[in-house]
Amino acid sequence: MQNFENASILVVDDDHYIVNAIAKLLEKEGYRIFKAYNGFEAIDSLMSNNIQLILIDVMMPKLDGLSAMMKIRMTRNIPIIVLSAKSEDSDKILGLSMGADDYITKPYNPLELVARVRSNLRRYLSLGSADSVPDTSVKIGGLTLDTSARQLFVDGEPVRLTATEYKITELLMKNAGRVFSAEEIYNRIWNEDSFSVENTVMVHIRHIREKIEINPSDPRYLKVVWGIGYKIEKDRR
Repeated sequence: MQNFENASILVVDDDHYIVNAIAKLLEKEGYRIFKAYNGFEAIDSLMSNNIQLILIDVMMPKLDGLSAMMKIRMTRNIPIIVLSAKSEDSDKILGLSMGADDYITKPYNPLELVARVRSNLRRYLSLGSADSVPDTSVKIGGLTLDTSARQLFVDGEPVRLTATEYKITELLMKNAGRVFSAEEIYNRIWNEDSFSVENTVMVHIRHIREKIEINPSDPRYLKVVWGIGYKIEKDRR
């Protein structure tokens, strides 16, 4: 099993006390910590260091967390966990819509934060784990999932997916025709028990649909089975 405890994590918050507290917590777990105090510093640190995960606050001076996240998502698919004092579902959905993989509200439970970090790192870093990558491709209509390269192609064109989006797509394509509830998708992808996760899964599904469908409002592949869950249709050729 791959060891994720020596990964490098960027902690971004304008509150130095919070940054130092999180750094101390994660350093005890064996992680290497980089610090930034606004969005511009976060982007600079990401360009200068080999970062595997970002913990970022929303409300910051100069460049806020959501704007920084949008810039980061243009070139990088590493896990991003939003830390925010805003706890409304609409705030969580906005953060996920802007490219976050996960969302933790302040004040955070230290054990939960560590668990979320570990879960996101496992999902991201395991994409490069050779012992878990089968040597085959999965093809459904114009979708081709190259599981050895961990790359999705739509009508022959490569599509950039985040680690979370890739794992959801892989789960659904390898089980084409089977309906997965939001809870089951969350349990399998996040590797933790689900609780009120419908919005989280829904946002990631929407992102995938926007990337693979010609008309996301009338999808060919990624379907919602109302009241039950989600599926990718079997190849109907």
